Amino acid sequence: MSTDTDPRSQWLAGYGPIHHDQQTRQRIAELAAQLVADGRIADEDRFYAMLAAADRLTCAGMNVVAHMTYARRVDLDGQPLAAEDFKPVPEGHTGGSLNMVPAFVGYLLANALSGRTRAWLMGQGHCVAAIEAINTLTGDLSPAQQGRYELSEAGLARLCQDFYSYQTDAGGMPSAPLGSHAGPNTAGAISEGGYLGFAELQYIHMPLPGESLVAFLSDGAFEEQRGSDWAPRWWRAEDCGIAIPVMILNGRRIEQRTQIIQEGGPEWLLEDQRHNGFDPVIIDGRDPAAFAWAILMAEDRLEAFAADPQRRYPAPLPYVIAETEKGFGFPGAGTNAAHNLPLVSNPHRDAVARELFNSSARALHVPLPELQQAVATLANHDRQNRPLESRNPLVHREPAAPVLPTPQWQAPGLEDSAMTALDRWFVELVKANPQLRVRVGNPDELASNKMGETLAMLKHRVNEPEPGVPEDLHGSVITALNEEAVAAAALANKAGLNLIVSYEAFAVKMLGLMRQEAIFVRRQKELGQRPGWLPVPLVVTSHTWENSKNEQSHQDPTIGEALLGEMSDTVRVLFPVGGNTTVAAMRSVYAGRGQLACVVVSKREVKQYLDGAGAEALVEQGAAHVVGDPTSADVQLIAIGAYQLEEALRAQAALAQQGRAACVTVIIEPGRLRSPRDELEASFVLDDARLQALFPPGMPRVILTHTRPEPMLGILRRIDSGPQKTRALGYISRGGTLDVAGMLRANRCTWLDALRATALVTGWALSEPDEQDQALDN
Repeated sequence: MSTDTDPRSQWLAGYGPIHHDQQTRQRIAELAAQLVADGRIADEDRFYAMLAAADRLTCAGMNVVAHMTYARRVDLDGQPLAAEDFKPVPEGHTGGSLNMVPAFVGYLLANALSGRTRAWLMGQGHCVAAIEAINTLTGDLSPAQQGRYELSEAGLARLCQDFYSYQTDAGGMPSAPLGSHAGPNTAGAISEGGYLGFAELQYIHMPLPGESLVAFLSDGAFEEQRGSDWAPRWWRAEDCGIAIPVMILNGRRIEQRTQIIQEGGPEWLLEDQRHNGFDPVIIDGRDPAAFAWAILMAEDRLEAFAADPQRRYPAPLPYVIAETEKGFGFPGAGTNAAHNLPLVSNPHRDAVARELFNSSARALHVPLPELQQAVATLANHDRQNRPLESRNPLVHREPAAPVLPTPQWQAPGLEDSAMTALDRWFVELVKANPQLRVRVGNPDELASNKMGETLAMLKHRVNEPEPGVPEDLHGSVITALNEEAVAAAALANKAGLNLIVSYEAFAVKMLGLMRQEAIFVRRQKELGQRPGWLPVPLVVTSHTWENSKNEQSHQDPTIGEALLGEMSDTVRVLFPVGGNTTVAAMRSVYAGRGQLACVVVSKREVKQYLDGAGAEALVEQGAAHVVGDPTSADVQLIAIGAYQLEEALRAQAALAQQGRAACVTVIIEPGRLRSPRDELEASFVLDDARLQALFPPGMPRVILTHTRPEPMLGILRRIDSGPQKTRALGYISRGGTLDVAGMLRANRCTWLDALRATALVTGWALSEPDEQDQALDN
């Protein structure tokens, strides 16, 4: 770095397109005095040297981002690129990525100034080029990227060429450790950020006390989800770490201005967030120093609130509004074109576009010695004895294994609600693990869903508890009539113990959020990165068959069907058939690591058919026989779901009266029986020997399933003996204001329908039950 002037003057002069407005200069001067007075930094010369270094790293990062979109290589001497140096087909979310560079460098600068490594989260995952560019320049890379990308012409060329290379390895997976969105190969990333709006819901629930998180948010995503403005309802100093949202307000979506800009811009947003309980501030989103100031200021204010013994909630949470223009620092800034390819044409073919690119790159160029000195100035981790940003606390969550209480097993024959059994056991689980922060995501009706003991113990979290209602300032139940917002609370609490409870039909709203979590953690597993957080179960109850009175909008098994499409080793879908099997299923789920689960549980009272040992055996292998054995039976009736088991047992009894031997088998976890799609899933499913012991090949079968029959037949292809010998009965999208029996009849899933299906797969001439027998179905 040049030493022609003192560090303060050097910073005041700006660099490339970066200029420091008067407000930022004043704020920085006050921050410098404060940090020196607090002893957090030695002197102002070192302070301003870091700020000047951040300007240079920002310009270099923006330059690399532009090259990642358009070029095959980066010339570190700043020489213009020729036509053959450009990609024939450029690609990249260039404008947003350019805006993220000063934000991310400002985050690094705040860490370097304060000697504290904060976690980071980026909701706009398509802006990953900014993170990868800065990580490459600083050398803070993931293991898969180390030795491949670096601050050299060869390393930067590989970075540019890997970006949207579309190359695959022998197994068909991406061969480059670099994607279009943040991923497990992005050093420090904890979320893909592919579904806009979910980071806004999750960030407030992520850090533990003593930790600090900077969440970069999108002004486009501000329109995506209700619930991001509820953060002051949930944050408590007693069990939450510092969370600092930073809105990148560039004013544009893909095709038009954002709603914030249409409504009135930064000042409108500032007033809106103030009404929602935040303590907002507007900064210059083009200046890394402004970001660093905002992060440190926000953190100090929130820590001061937390230290005040007279504090009252809701806390005035920080909210940083970083005003900028989309694609700042490159041609096309502030236009719709900035979103993807800001140049008017391709510099590989067009000389005018090529000159425009080269002239813009010259304005951003930082001589290599100056850039290396800037990187070294900010790389003070060893001196401050703090971890690299890629090793921040949120990256590797691995709490100790929870104590899993021994259930109070119910005797077979007893009628009870499976949700009540789950409620009793979950209360004991929480009591046995006081070291784990608990979050229960509840769209509404936790007590109605028979989780009354859980609610009485943990209580709704509110700012002003209502007398006589299970509410508390420090409650652990996050309740709002917004499925995404409450599911986010549990999914974000990766250092703790979590549960989500929802109506089955409405849990479909959580699908995108669940899938974002699932694909990120599954990719981690594929890369050999063992996720250590405790599984998060989604319990769906008030389900399709027992929510019959509430019309067909409340009768929908889609969530389980959709999640069965994900890899079964990562997303478990279970259909328990009573209290014992429900508790056994939940114990199995919480014993895992890095998994999601969907557990479909009946809340109405049903008969208990399996004792504790039988329930655990069922969960262990995914299926078990309830009546009979296929080796001595002529047909196998398979039940997936509690009401389906009852109908299968009725059908078996009716067959026995006609001298026909049928066995009844329960499948609790269909994913254990599927054809594995890769090696990881193969280690989770049953092998052929165990599968065939339960389901002998070629045997006639009738499947009664909680779901639609077609997707379940696909999952169970390994036990499907073909259309002549296998029939599946399930939800066929018929419903209305009915009772349980009416739902079963409407969807042709009764024991009578099972008898008729049995006749088809066996060729038996079964007698039709008389009127007295048919009355059993009413």
